[in-house]
Amino acid sequence: MTTAAPARTSFLLGLFGAGIGGSLTPAMQEREGFASGLNLTYRLVDAERLGYGAENLAEMLDWAQRFGFDGLNITHPFKQVVIPLLDELSDDAHDLGAVNTVVFRDGRAIGRNTDWSGWGRAFRRRLPEAVSDPAVLVGAGGAGSAVGYALLEQGSAHVSIVDVDVEKAQACATRLAKRFGDDRVRATTDLAGALASAQGLVNATPTGMTGHPGLPVPAELVREDLWVSDVVYFPLETELIHLARSRGCRVVPGGGMAVFQAVGAFEYFTGVEPDAERMVRHFEELTS
Repeated sequence: MTTAAPARTSFLLGLFGAGIGGSLTPAMQEREGFASGLNLTYRLVDAERLGYGAENLAEMLDWAQRFGFDGLNITHPFKQVVIPLLDELSDDAHDLGAVNTVVFRDGRAIGRNTDWSGWGRAFRRRLPEAVSDPAVLVGAGGAGSAVGYALLEQGSAHVSIVDVDVEKAQACATRLAKRFGDDRVRATTDLAGALASAQGLVNATPTGMTGHPGLPVPAELVREDLWVSDVVYFPLETELIHLARSRGCRVVPGGGMAVFQAVGAFEYFTGVEPDAERMVRHFEELTS
């Protein structure tokens, strides 16, 4: 994989997705660029405001390259549909079937995925002792696939995947099993049964996000001996995280994934290793 950035200090980056006006990624990337001695500009390209859909994605990528962008972060709903438009994929993006980071190098568009590594790094920062715990993953979309990959990559003994769309859950489990083995991952409709034999719970659905209130699982299933993680970070204290804290659970809020996916993307874009703890502090300032 040849994604090393040229030795220079000026970068033009962007985020492409729908309904992304509240994203903190531009502020995090530009602040870290400044602190690292780079002239880094990061722009939002909101497909919702532009009236763009998947059919406009090829045009958007071409436009970005022609206007000198060095890379793009890709978010909902384009992480999967962007893949056929790229020249090269990293192994993890191929395994996941999803891309959140596109690096432009020498006229080529190279797809990578820092969602899984971002969640995993945030998890290990908080709960290093729990990396091998069996876990239940609720949500089998792009975020769920990334979290499942991270759980298994860092050593989870078993991951059970639950989704209201049973076929989506099975497809996610099948994809992950190709990489990690059938004995370590499965799709199930028995949430209570899966949680009874698990030590961790991850919410990878929009439930709990601003505008999508509620709990992704029945409250009575959140036991005090579980660790609980959420990928939602608007708000940081989701109803699930609040409930888990009140019951004495160890928690990993969604902000960590948001920060550490940006850490990984920054390095791919610029070739410069960012100060991860500085980016964490900046994120905390932005969300306080």
